[in-house]
Amino acid sequence: MQLDRRRRKTLEGSARTEHLSDREWMQQGVQTPGGSAGCYDDFMTDGNKTLEPVRWGVLGASHFALSATLPAMQKAPLVKLCALASRSLSKAQQAASSMGVARAYGSYEELIADPEVEAIYNPLPNHLHVPWSINAAQAGKHVLCEKPIAMNAAEAQELLKVQEQTGVWIAEAFMVRHHPQWDKVVELIESGRIGQVRAVQTAFSYSNSDHDNIRNQKAFGGGALYDVGCYAINTARLAFSAEPQRVAAVCDRDPETGCDRLTSAILDFGVGQATFVVGTQHVPYQRVHVFGTRGHIEVEIPFNAPNDRPCKVFVDDGSVGAPDFTVQETSDDRAETVALPIANHYTLQAQAFSEAIRTSRPPRNDLRGAVANMRVIDAIFRATESQRWETV
Repeated sequence: MQLDRRRRKTLEGSARTEHLSDREWMQQGVQTPGGSAGCYDDFMTDGNKTLEPVRWGVLGASHFALSATLPAMQKAPLVKLCALASRSLSKAQQAASSMGVARAYGSYEELIADPEVEAIYNPLPNHLHVPWSINAAQAGKHVLCEKPIAMNAAEAQELLKVQEQTGVWIAEAFMVRHHPQWDKVVELIESGRIGQVRAVQTAFSYSNSDHDNIRNQKAFGGGALYDVGCYAINTARLAFSAEPQRVAAVCDRDPETGCDRLTSAILDFGVGQATFVVGTQHVPYQRVHVFGTRGHIEVEIPFNAPNDRPCKVFVDDGSVGAPDFTVQETSDDRAETVALPIANHYTLQAQAFSEAIRTSRPPRNDLRGAVANMRVIDAIFRATESQRWETV
């Protein structure tokens, strides 16, 4: 199949094209689950060939995996969870039994060596993402690895080299890239509805002061920037369809753990700026605003999107001023509400990655984009130390 310019840029990992809408993806010949959860019947074939479910293995038995991702993955028609591993065999057996998974292993090595496993889901702590993803890829397994994919861009680049050497797919599990509300945001921007994007403003926080929690362990990749700041960076790159040129940042670190518990950053995209504040020890909140030259988009629940009700995106043309310089009509008064179909982005993500495996077509959120995201994280960490603009 001849690849057009948009698809070629996707393979190069450009933020401008690494996220294609479902419509565009299908125009490239890549079938994805579409805009609503459960509507998969049209995506179980590749031409006249019926696609067989991909046999998956899972590294670890974390609460996150058992409560969020794995139940959602099991709803994807192209996913068959067949093995689960933990460093404790009893824990693996208990977790596998609870999920209806056939085989349990007491080591990650055993699972990776299982000849029936085709793909690995890696939700291990951040510092274990790269080494175990490399081990799996070198054993011929495709890998869907949780975010952030690495501890730094150099590590992520190593994954890219391994992907090129082995021929397997490796992707970063930014599930938000598969949610229909972000397809809608991209559609609104590309249609010119809000004009040229000039600013993106993101807030994302939660409250977790448990120093024993893995998210508060600095050596294991804990802290606000790694855990939730990566989302703010990823979606800002998506909205601008570009990579930031430089960043400035400040952070407050927990005096006991050393993790950043509050981080604010400015990302300079040349044509505009993205700002964000992320935190782990204040009120839980999340919101994204995209400001254009002619309009504004607000994403109500941008990251932890509910899977039991529609998500909402608000679009408006701004406030209307009165002659006495007061606001006569607010942007909220003028906003159009766009309700998106109920969806589970973890299900959509697993289905899309499985289809990439079966069709030998690139994953929707490609590994070069993951490297680019890590470069921004690296630059932000440098900026918090130098207190100067840092080049990405």
